[in-house]
Amino acid sequence: MRRIFLLIASLIAVIGSSLTGAAQTTTSTAAGQISEFDVNGMKVLVKRRTGTPTVATGLYFRGGVKNLNAENAGLEALTIYTAAEATKSYPRARLRKETASVGTVISAGATYDFSALSMACTKEAFENSWKIFTDVVINPTFASEDVERIRGTFLTALRVQNDSPEAALDILSNTVVYAGHPYANDPKGTMANMARFKPSDLTAYHKMLLQTSRMLLVVVGDIDPAALKLQLDASFGKLPRGAYKDDGISAISFLRPSVEVASKSVETNYIKGIFAAPSLKDPDYYAMRTAITVLQSNLFQEVRVKRNLSYAPDAELDDHAANTASISVSTTRPNDAVAVMLEEIKKIRQGSVEAETIAQMSAYFLTTYYIKQETNAAQAGELAQYELLGGGWRNSLDFLDRMRKVKPSEVQAAANKYMKNIKFVVVGNAADVDRQVFLAN
Repeated sequence: MRRIFLLIASLIAVIGSSLTGAAQTTTSTAAGQISEFDVNGMKVLVKRRTGTPTVATGLYFRGGVKNLNAENAGLEALTIYTAAEATKSYPRARLRKETASVGTVISAGATYDFSALSMACTKEAFENSWKIFTDVVINPTFASEDVERIRGTFLTALRVQNDSPEAALDILSNTVVYAGHPYANDPKGTMANMARFKPSDLTAYHKMLLQTSRMLLVVVGDIDPAALKLQLDASFGKLPRGAYKDDGISAISFLRPSVEVASKSVETNYIKGIFAAPSLKDPDYYAMRTAITVLQSNLFQEVRVKRNLSYAPDAELDDHAANTASISVSTTRPNDAVAVMLEEIKKIRQGSVEAETIAQMSAYFLTTYYIKQETNAAQAGELAQYELLGGGWRNSLDFLDRMRKVKPSEVQAAANKYMKNIKFVVVGNAADVDRQVFLAN
């Protein structure tokens, strides 16, 4: 697999070399395509992409689970999702009819770090769709029938969240990793919380969210920023400013390795090892992303191809403000698989990643970056991600350049700094687990 990876990377490098000059030109002009302005305390980013047929809009509310506690975890998600159901001017049936007739989609989401209401529409439908979207944001009705329908969706998801071993593994890992941290308050909430929230709770929470100091608006498409600003002044510009300040969030750190096993009668053991990782705004992020990508390739080669210990070993880097990375595997031979995975981490910590591999990987990142950035929605999401979590949207323009500049010594340093004191969680047969193997890191 490693040879295949390098071969693919070499082929991509041929394409990437021709794109490098274009990438540098794009980076120098991209900032000029983005307008930034303030509407009564709300930051607005507009990226004008002339000639594109669609417009992507995202309104983000800062804070995420930092806004919550154990008693009201889930309230922000329920509020955001229910807001998208109906408004004072657009009851549910009318809202669905008008958006469906022009292909407009309004959706909601809630994460550990922020929540969002988003809209995707055609350029031609933007004016009318924008009126609906602003009413969704400012004037949701939170009618009892809408609250009950969305509540039922959340409760159904919470009831079945332990049914699959993969989901049970994620729940266990979150319990272990986020103990004592704000992320312990799951944005999806709990069964007890979801069952007791009333429409009046959503109305009050929505009022708290609707402060411009909490809000970030990102629009990507063939839209005139000056014209949009006039529309914003007339709508969001009338909202209260509030005094929200993002004081950051404590980083995830582990002082020692551990193993937590949840016994479950399954045919194979599901394993995840979590360790601390730099966030998007951390200078170590780019070296760590390189290290994780190399580790992912090496695990596939060593665990699956050479030893047939698992079908899909993996390594991942998350994208939270308080970030973690992980290795994972499902296997009937957990001790053998974990021993191999820890050995591959050890090799990277000892400096096994060479400059040639990084150079080939840079071409790979170049190509996949542009593939992922083809849609306006993807570009809006990236701008928001960097603005909220990555130290500012301008840092998004430096991604490829930062990846190209990663050095082997930086990869080794990042691996030694973060790939240690791994918290392992296992769903499966406790008798199959040799804790000493898992703690040898």
